[in-house]
Amino acid sequence: MNLVCESQFINDYLIVTEEIDYDHYLIAELTSKMEASSQDQVDFIKKSYEYVRDEIDHSWDIQSSRITCSASETLIHGEGICYAKANLLCAILRRAGIPSGFCYQRLTIGDTPETG
Repeated sequence: MNLVCESQFINDYLIVTEEIDYDHYLIAELTSKMEASSQDQVDFIKKSYEYVRDEIDHSWDIQSSRITCSASETLIHGEGICYAKANLLCAILRRAGIPSGFCYQRLTIGDTPETG
């Protein structure tokens, strides 16, 4: 797999966007709590990943019809599909000053997109 960066400027991976809305007060609070309980930056990243993995339900797993997209929506509702959960993780990391971007892989249940 070749990793292709959209930008060569590291600060581009720290900006607030509509989806990565780390200026939302709930994301700020969560980030502060995790930073305070972390030993170092690596521990913080691990805790952030585990929080999103374990505390935010995957919409497919719970058969939810709710569609979340932004990091704050995902945190508020406690659910989202893969990209929504990725938006939340990215928001937490960016809030802490850790440059973060995305790499997506499309998965299907069967051999075609129509299978889900």
